[in-house]
Amino acid sequence: MRALIVDDSKTIRDLLGDILRDLGFEVHDAENGEAALAALDALQDVDVVLVDWIMPEMDGLSFVKAVRSRRERDKVRLLMVTTQTEMPRVVTALEAGADEYLMKPVTREMVRQKLELMGIVLV
Repeated sequence: MRALIVDDSKTIRDLLGDILRDLGFEVHDAENGEAALAALDALQDVDVVLVDWIMPEMDGLSFVKAVRSRRERDKVRLLMVTTQTEMPRVVTALEAGADEYLMKPVTREMVRQKLELMGIVLV
């Protein structure tokens, strides 16, 4: 399984990367939505993207919309991982094409549960 973490905070990318590697993922990262779109093109087979909302260059919501606008990326699962906790934000992200929504701070178990809800089988 291959995961892409998109967050402008290296600390968060490292934390999520450790969690995902522990869950059996090959992990890649990007610091904003534009870099993440390029990474998706380069990597080809990405199973899940964990994406922050607030980032420079291209925010997480714009990234989600860009991914969902291309048919060849339909199977990529998108998990918003963000500090944006207001219910209208959650609804907006899900309507834009995010598969699930996780509010920071996160734990290993929270990430595991969301991935399982998204149909990702973990070993």
